[in-house]
Amino acid sequence: MRPTFLGLATALLLTAGGPAAAWEAPPAKPPSKPQRIVSLNLCADELLLRLVGPERLAAVTWLARDPRASTVAALAARVPVNHGTAEEILPLNPDLVVAGRYTTRVAVGLLTRLDAPLLELDVPQSVAGVAEQIRGLARAVGEPERGEALVADLLSRLDALPPAALEPRPTAVVLRPNGFVAGSGSLVDELLSRAGLENMADRLPLGSQGALPLEAIILGGADVLIVDAAPDSPPSLAGALLHHPALKALKRQVRTVSLPSRLWTCPGPQIAEAAERLAAAREAVP
Repeated sequence: MRPTFLGLATALLLTAGGPAAAWEAPPAKPPSKPQRIVSLNLCADELLLRLVGPERLAAVTWLARDPRASTVAALAARVPVNHGTAEEILPLNPDLVVAGRYTTRVAVGLLTRLDAPLLELDVPQSVAGVAEQIRGLARAVGEPERGEALVADLLSRLDALPPAALEPRPTAVVLRPNGFVAGSGSLVDELLSRAGLENMADRLPLGSQGALPLEAIILGGADVLIVDAAPDSPPSLAGALLHHPALKALKRQVRTVSLPSRLWTCPGPQIAEAAERLAAAREAVP
């Protein structure tokens, strides 16, 4: 352990207004299979619980226990939770911390300054990127075989999707809270294509994400409307659009699919189920 490490941790935490934590620096050479892994990101929670199981996880995020957002809520019930603060993480003496590229930035910044064993996950925008991320994390936790098994199952389910029989393909639009839709270059766009649907938003200059007014969605003439929302989610301004009377009227005219956001918010094996549901919706188009 570097002699200044504990002093630096204490100073930084006191500066941040939190209590000093008893942190032990990891060995110079990390173990091939980390035994005290901490996750600061829901998507990391889901992959880690599938790769290593609860016994090697010191903490996952509190979101992992929420079945509305998480696909591993039952497994997460066996693991302590954190709320993304460094003050919670340091006393756990983790030998690996897994974070997201765009979440818990304050905690990640502090952990970086303390030379904590940190791995940050990006947001893949393709199935190939999802497979690469699963394999990379599996190697980091010493479980490459499990990673390959997850990837193999994901790809086999996607390859088994029924071929699109209709030409031209039915058009679809994915509607998210605040009117956001998924455009070209996104993982959702690829899943729509694999399911045999043409992304209506792809006709618009949105990039991978963008917001459309409800009028544009209604007048767009999509064959399938995919409402992406967490079931039983509490009322919010962002979700108000999903309950608009005009949208309810549209649902009576076009094929509508309610797809739980937990199936494709995170880039993991569960995206296969999302694609399967999309393919079933495509087959139901008259």
